[in-house]
Amino acid sequence: MSCKSWRVVRRPEYLEDLDAIAAWIARDNRAAAVDLWLLIDEQVDRLTDPNFPRRISNRVTDAYELVAHENYIVYFDQNERDCTLIVRAVVHVARQFPE
Repeated sequence: MSCKSWRVVRRPEYLEDLDAIAAWIARDNRAAAVDLWLLIDEQVDRLTDPNFPRRISNRVTDAYELVAHENYIVYFDQNERDCTLIVRAVVHVARQFPE
C-alpha cells in the first residue's frame, strides 16, 4: 500500500530528547534553544509530505532517519499499514542512538 498522506506520531521519548537539548542550549542562549527546538520539530512536520525524502538508517536497525539540523538526527519508524510515522528520538550526531 502506498500512502498518499502520512500522520506523524511523536513519542514521549522524542519530546524528552528535544526538551533536554533545548534546556542544555538555553543555559547559554535561551533564544537559540527555542529556535533549534522549533527548527527540528518543523522538519519532523515536513515528513507528512509523501514526496519528502526518507532515508533508511545505517546506524539503527529498522529505522529511518532525518537530518533535521547539521548536528541532530531524528529517528523514526514508518508504518505503511496505517500511514503513520512514529518519531522515536532526536540525537546529536556525536552520540550513539540509545537502544
